Amino acid sequence: MTIQKRLQNREFVVLAEINTPKGVDISRFMTDARHIKGRVDGVVVPDMDNGVMRMSAMAGGVLIQQQGIEALINVYGRDRNRMALQGDLLAAHVLGIQNLIVVHGEDMANSDQRDALPVNDLDELGLLSAIKSLGSGKDMAGFDLDGNPEFFVGCHIAPFANDEGLENELELARGKIAAGARFVIAPPVFDINRFETFMQKAGNLNVPVIPTVFLIKSVAVARYISTNEPGSHISEETIRRIRKASDREMEGVRIAGETVAALKKLAQGVLIQTMGWEHRLSAILDVAGI
Repeated sequence: MTIQKRLQNREFVVLAEINTPKGVDISRFMTDARHIKGRVDGVVVPDMDNGVMRMSAMAGGVLIQQQGIEALINVYGRDRNRMALQGDLLAAHVLGIQNLIVVHGEDMANSDQRDALPVNDLDELGLLSAIKSLGSGKDMAGFDLDGNPEFFVGCHIAPFANDEGLENELELARGKIAAGARFVIAPPVFDINRFETFMQKAGNLNVPVIPTVFLIKSVAVARYISTNEPGSHISEETIRRIRKASDREMEGVRIAGETVAALKKLAQGVLIQTMGWEHRLSAILDVAGI
């Protein structure tokens, strides 16, 4: 059963994020995918996150699908104009990729290609509109297509620091849903109680909400997130738990797995992000009982 049908049937879906390699050696990428085949419903393939040049998400998505795993690829307007984006979307459909997540292209401040010029021809709403137009059989210039692509499209809610920020993000999400988004990826969850409060407000979006579960790799990572992302709400108790653990890396895995298990009762799925530690995905799923 496809991810689209599972969500439509209100089933819990498990997604894992795997970055493409910075190069052409796909051995680790493929190994990580094979290790979770049959345990997740789909793999999300980012497209040059943080401005780091990597193999394209489209190529990664095709490789994932060749392994018999459903792929979802991130698309955004930072690096391509509307002509290139439309062409890539048509190509993605022909290559078997029908799940898209429209995201905001991250700032190039951390890019490893500092001389690259952002394009930003289309924002998230513009890109959602383009996808909807292609699905209806016309390109953005109004010309007829020879065959219509069909996509299942999601969007993101950005992290927020307070209630005002949450209301702003929910209003933006409503606009994205009106423009064609069929599901929403929510920010990383570090506090289950706060996520319950979030869902009381996000539930009226009337589309599946899929929170992110972020693997905390170390005390330093936990402290950085707590300090620099005020809306994260990583508790001191969680930081102490990692610090006191005999195996801190494994403690982060346990925390992620416990979070996934807790979210089964609160959301329609999870997106597990390990940020380079994809080899830990299986262990997180073990802890979660998946």
